[in-house]
Amino acid sequence: MIYLDYSANTPVASEALETYLEIERNFPGNPNAAHSLGRAAAGKLQTVTAALAQALQVQPEELIYTSGASEANNLAIKGICRMQRHYGRHILTTPLEHPSVSGPITYLQEQGYEVDLLDIGRDGRIDLDSLRDLIREDTVLVAVCAVDSELGTIQPIQEIAELVGRYPHCKLHVDATQAIGKIPFSFAGTDTASLAAHKFYGPNGVGLLYKQKDLVLEPLIHGGTGASLYRSGTPTLALAAAMEKALEMTVKELPERTERVSELNRRLRAGLIPFPKVQINSPADAVPHILNLSVVPVKGLDFQSALDEKEICVSVKSACSVPGTPSRAVFAVSRDRKRATCSWRISLSHLTTDAEIDIFMDRFGEVYQDFFENDK
Repeated sequence: MIYLDYSANTPVASEALETYLEIERNFPGNPNAAHSLGRAAAGKLQTVTAALAQALQVQPEELIYTSGASEANNLAIKGICRMQRHYGRHILTTPLEHPSVSGPITYLQEQGYEVDLLDIGRDGRIDLDSLRDLIREDTVLVAVCAVDSELGTIQPIQEIAELVGRYPHCKLHVDATQAIGKIPFSFAGTDTASLAAHKFYGPNGVGLLYKQKDLVLEPLIHGGTGASLYRSGTPTLALAAAMEKALEMTVKELPERTERVSELNRRLRAGLIPFPKVQINSPADAVPHILNLSVVPVKGLDFQSALDEKEICVSVKSACSVPGTPSRAVFAVSRDRKRATCSWRISLSHLTTDAEIDIFMDRFGEVYQDFFENDK
């Protein structure tokens, strides 16, 4: 089986898994408990949080543990809009967002909030002129992704932050899920930002919300004590520690990992040139981990299914998206509904081998020939 869907999920690093098991064995106490084992767990959690903050270059009190990026996105978006509702009910976002961003925004729209979508250029980047034109005094939230999960486009977050910062009642939320572990990322200028451990070889079921320390949110979960005022519930120390270990390794090895993935991306792009029906949707300056393409007129789901039968795992849009619908991201950059319907994504890792790329290209060629054998 050839796995090329690392942007959906990464295998947990053995070091992170070992850390999880070690913590589970040695820290049985509830970090919220007042007894000695509880204090030991709380102390370890404090150490882990400090290490995470150092790796992310933020302050420990700015980190909120969550079950993943979906919860973090919901907490930030709903929490900001609830607290800022006296200043306005206008939200700006993009057609590129993950369902865990677009979903809560749609929910808020149904509650009476006004939502506008920013324009996207043919390079997949947010049109800053569109942001200048659409942002208003009653805009309370701008929600954008740092790296698009389908195309791999890197958004100009610092330029966006500068524009949003001119409006004192408007907050900037960044979904950094596809950025952490792929590119250096700065939280400067953001009010909130989300990430998930399972995108950078940590365990599933744990993530973080960065919250600028002076920002007040309304919690999603009420009742009980937690590691933060903004998220009730018993903190899962072992998951937090495993996430910290994975992040430590990711930050340390980022240059080498990126160079390896860039080499694989170049091989894929070169290998796809002989196939005339292939259209590359990812811009040249996207993160190398993601390569989105269309093979028109074959629907993305059909090509994915055919590859799956040959033991090749790729994805059609985000794993959390509604199946069978056109890619909003590909449509935004191509303005071509057919191309958007025919798109699918290869996502790479430093763990991907040259042999796996060779096998993928051979089996891709077989599937391609099966679909277009009558076009000769």
